Parts: sequence; structure tokens; C-alpha cells
Amino acid sequence: MAKKVILITGALAGIGRATALAFSREENAQIVVSGRREQDGKQLANKLRALGAEAEFIYADVRNEDDVRNLIDKTVERFGHLDVAVNNAGTEGTPGPIVGQTENSYRSTFDTNVLGVVFSVKHELRVMTTQGCGSIINVSSTFGHKPAAGASIYAASKHAVEGLTLSVALEAAASGVRINVVAPGPIQTAMLDRFTGNEENKAAITSSVPLKRVGTAEEVAQTIVFVASDNASFITGSVLSVDGGVSSA
Repeated sequence: MAKKVILITGALAGIGRATALAFSREENAQIVVSGRREQDGKQLANKLRALGAEAEFIYADVRNEDDVRNLIDKTVERFGHLDVAVNNAGTEGTPGPIVGQTENSYRSTFDTNVLGVVFSVKHELRVMTTQGCGSIINVSSTFGHKPAAGASIYAASKHAVEGLTLSVALEAAASGVRINVVAPGPIQTAMLDRFTGNEENKAAITSSVPLKRVGTAEEVAQTIVFVASDNASFITGSVLSVDGGVSSA
């Protein structure tokens, strides 16, 4: 079986880390994990190697195009090609009503969640279109297609990610590259804890989920692995919700 090269941004915690671990269980996986915390990144790469994968950590701040260009170039230099890119780096920003938002809160959210995806997809496609194959998965949120009182800036950024993804999927389809969105709902991560702020708020969100629980990072990771795989070879330009039914409610 040919070795598959997988790149994951925002890989050092939560869904990104779970995704790296899920891919490490795939046969012949070659994984590049990326983020801004070098020590955590090197520890994760060591863990992936211990699980049998070839793995490297490459520092990148997705808000900086030079960092992203370097990330893609070093990945290809190390492993020869790029089969799967999971653009997971993101931030919840500063939750709260729109009247309390500032230019800084807008920019800090959009620079990571939107501009970071723009840079990532741009340079991933630079490699993948030349190869004539590849799978890109952008991680969005249920808030990327549903309203969210108290999270308008975050929701707007994730709406942008979904619109960008579906449009670029049409641009890339003829080259053989698939681009999709995986959109988690409430998932038990540190981001959810920061976003809800307390157990009462988390309980309220949980009660709104038709399955009556929050999801796990591992459940999202398994969806990403599927979308990246040849088993999803006819799926492109799609949003796959992993949200316990929230999108249908």
C-alpha cells in the first residue's frame, strides 16, 4: 500500500490532536503536525512515531503566509508529496454580543479562522493540482451554517470558511482534488469549556443536542479520516455535520 502523507494544522490539542492520533492508526501513515507550540508539537510527533507512524512537527502560524508556504514546502521536501490536508487551526475569538465586539476581536478571529484557511488552501492546492490528486478538509462548525446569538463574529468566520470551501471545491474539481468541510457541533474540548464558561452553560448547550450529549474529538477525527479516504472518493464540495443532529433541529 502506498504511503499517504497527511498534514494537520492546529494539531496540538482537541480535534486536531485526535485527528493526528486517528491517522496514526492508518497503515503507512506519514503525518506532519503543525501549530505554534514547539514543545507540544515535538511531543506529539514523538507519540505518533511510538504508535508506528512516520511523523514530523513543523512550526507554522497560519495567519502568516510565509509560515504556511514554508509548512507546505517542508512537508513536500520531507515526504515527497501531499495527499491529505486538514485545516483545523482556529479560535473561538471573544464570545459576546456584537455591541461589545471590537476591531481587534474581529481581526483576531478572522485572521486565524478565515485568512489562515485561505493561505492553507492556496498553498496546498499549489502542490495538489500539480499532482492531480489530493483531499483537503476544512474544519468549520455547526455555527458555519446556523445562527449563534452571542457568537456572531465566530459564526461569521465559519460561514466564510464554508462559503470559501464550496467555491474552491468547484475550482479544484477538474484537477482531481477534493475539498470538503467537516462541521463539528458541541464537542468536549478545551475550546468548548472556554466558550461556555461554566457547567450551567455547557448543560444548556448539551440539552439542545438531539442526541442529548456533546460529542468527542475522536468522533470528529473518525469523520475526517473517512472524508480523506478513498472511500469518500466521490465526495467534494460538501459539508458533513458531526453535531448530534443540531443542524437538523
